[in-house]
Amino acid sequence: MADDRGRSEDPRLAAARYRTDRDSGGTDDENPSDERPADSGTGHAGTPTAHDRVLYVETVIQQAIRRGEFDDPPGAGKPIEGLGATNDPDWWIRRKIRTEQLTGLGPPALRLRIEHAEFDAHVDTMTREDDVREYTLDFSRRVVEARRQLQGGPPVVTPTRDPDTEVTRWRERRTARATEQAAASTSSETPAQPRRWWRRRSS
Repeated sequence: MADDRGRSEDPRLAAARYRTDRDSGGTDDENPSDERPADSGTGHAGTPTAHDRVLYVETVIQQAIRRGEFDDPPGAGKPIEGLGATNDPDWWIRRKIRTEQLTGLGPPALRLRIEHAEFDAHVDTMTREDDVREYTLDFSRRVVEARRQLQGGPPVVTPTRDPDTEVTRWRERRTARATEQAAASTSSETPAQPRRWWRRRSS
């Protein structure tokens, strides 16, 4: 009868009963000491059990908390940068690659998406139209090549870029920046109006 109940009993309950009996110094007829449950987490003599390891980790964490090692971590109380700004599921990978300045990592689809998102900023560092046009052509060529390659990974959904359109947009941004700089320079050079001081009439 005891054997039938032992076979139908939940192994986790049997393991808990064994550990309780072991800690109290007694033995359990249904769980003799030479037959340890498979999920009890116990090991050979001198080997820490799973319960011992959990206690050790918890102790180390509590000691670190008391030392203040978890106080004021970087970014505490601040929103996660880039979260919700776009519907791109790979935004965190893009941010990691950008912050760590990693190059040549990830599948072509991901690398092209990152380059597409930073296209305008990269083009705006150029000073010649020919450079803008050449870079745009090279970018579109790499997009087309990535679409043709069947090497697994996410699909390439990055659009190509038209050189004439990008050159026009590049000019417009340069003109807008030049206008803003001229306006800022003019406002900083405008002399302040002298204040008028009125003498109080003596009675």
